[in-house]
Amino acid sequence: MDDFEIMFRIGIDLGGTKIEGIVLDAHGRELFRQRVETEREKGYAHILNRIQAVHDALVARLEGAPHTFGIGTPGVVSPRTGLLKNSNTVCMNGQPLKADLEQRLGRQIAIQNDANCFAMAEAQLGAGRGKKLVFGIILGTGCGGGIVYNGEVLAGPQGIAGEWGHMSIDPRGPVCYCGQSGCVEGFISGGGLENRYAEQFGVRRSFRNIEQDYHAGLPEAAAFMKVFFRHFGRAVANLIDVLDPDLIVLGGGVSKFDALYTEGVAEVAQFVFNDRLETPIVKHQIGDSAGVIGAALIGV
Repeated sequence: MDDFEIMFRIGIDLGGTKIEGIVLDAHGRELFRQRVETEREKGYAHILNRIQAVHDALVARLEGAPHTFGIGTPGVVSPRTGLLKNSNTVCMNGQPLKADLEQRLGRQIAIQNDANCFAMAEAQLGAGRGKKLVFGIILGTGCGGGIVYNGEVLAGPQGIAGEWGHMSIDPRGPVCYCGQSGCVEGFISGGGLENRYAEQFGVRRSFRNIEQDYHAGLPEAAAFMKVFFRHFGRAVANLIDVLDPDLIVLGGGVSKFDALYTEGVAEVAQFVFNDRLETPIVKHQIGDSAGVIGAALIGV
């Protein structure tokens, strides 16, 4: 569909607990939103039904007006097999999600990893506006990453471009579900931090509680977070050394930790292969809606 024909964009964010849809106008402004529970315990076919219900409700609001459609999902459609892989909603893995939805809806659709959708939203409408190469990082339960160059997602021939969370920064580190040891995700995601804390102190605390202890000046929390900042610095510096992006934008629950932008960034500067860190590392601007907005922006 040519740009001059696009009046509206529909996006759906497929999450583990909710499926959210949105309609944007040609200027990226939100018009409508629809949300249902995913109910993933009911299986793949049921999730397809839920996606179709959200899609159909949003299309009905447009009353036949031209629109694009995109979906953001955990995991990625394999370019080799056409099947979804790497999704934490495990009933989706190995399924022909794109083909099944196109058959059901009678139209072409675009599907991207949710981190790619986050990066697209921030690059087009958020913190990365006007930048040529934007890397979006999601620091949540896990670690995701997405690359946007000149307004387009770079997915790569294997669909794994930006999978920064599964770069190993310590081969002696904890075993990751991906099969490697010492992945970035195992050290600096919210879930990874909580696991490392439990290993070190024998008690499990949420990231928010660890953060509160850090701000309260508790020595053990300060020492623990010093290691976190060091891992963050090494991981992000590796990323900058490879891509040299114009901007890095952080999202997800851990991105709300303000010390990331001082102590964390200082550690990046220690490791980056340059005499000075020039790359802006900033907090997201769009917030929790970035995934669904990005899904709308990648639509076809």
